[in-house]
Amino acid sequence: MVKVDLITGFLGSGKTTFIKKYARYLMEQGQNIGILENDFGAINVDMMLLRELEGENCELEMVAGGCDKDCYRRRFKTKLIAMGMCGYDRVLIEPSGIFDVDDFFDALHEEPLDRWYQIGNVITVVDASLEKTLSKEADYVLASEVANAGCVLLSKTQDASAEEIRQTVAHLNRALQEIHCSRVLKDEVICKDWEDFTEKEFKKILESGYLVEDYEKLYADQDEIFQTLFFMDEKIAVSKAKHAAKKIFEDPACGGVLRIKGFLQDGENWLELNATQHGISLKPIGAGQDVLIIIGEKLNEEKIRYYLE
Repeated sequence: MVKVDLITGFLGSGKTTFIKKYARYLMEQGQNIGILENDFGAINVDMMLLRELEGENCELEMVAGGCDKDCYRRRFKTKLIAMGMCGYDRVLIEPSGIFDVDDFFDALHEEPLDRWYQIGNVITVVDASLEKTLSKEADYVLASEVANAGCVLLSKTQDASAEEIRQTVAHLNRALQEIHCSRVLKDEVICKDWEDFTEKEFKKILESGYLVEDYEKLYADQDEIFQTLFFMDEKIAVSKAKHAAKKIFEDPACGGVLRIKGFLQDGENWLELNATQHGISLKPIGAGQDVLIIIGEKLNEEKIRYYLE
């Protein structure tokens, strides 16, 4: 049977960065892997960021978004059926940062997937400097992703203090309590700079498995809690985009902006933009598409567009 790992994580936590490292490790072990980008958005930026992994031992697939929930679930199952015939040793699934983990478990326990696939690990990536004041809705999404994780992987630990890390773990445990989940995070939290990972850390992740925890489900459709705005072919200059992103996060009139991501063209070169409340990064990338995606709660498109224009 093909092992399937689910890599969840709230917006901007670093799921795609982890998948790059995890996939390379698996390929070095001789495994043939498939990666399924499972995003509700109509444009899949993360798919483009993983293109460098494609090769003889790694293939990328995606579920097209922009449809209703039932249609999306059908597409997800259909794609897994097709991937089940490709001879993979392991499939990695990266969903949207707003994801109902029950959809994953439900799909894998349906025929014929239950005969082809075996659930391997549920890995949740959490920013070590987690925002202290998230909304009730955001805390719910965070807790529901952590509840069944075999391991919780803290990202960007090199930029976080010991106190920030302690507060992040405490925040996760409070969020679990709020949804009446009895789980308390302890040894399953991996806190180490990813650049320093050795065989020991990867082995722990590979053997982490998953849990089945009870908790109170507060929202039937988690993806409806948040909004996503797409700005395509705006041809925004790099310096202007950085300034606009800073202003958008600072201005409460824009709404509860959680993440800005996308690509900008700088002359003949493409740059990947990734911004959260903690900072803005721009990194070179081989190819891109002129698009900015803004994700958050109660977004004011008119005000956001004002800063971008």
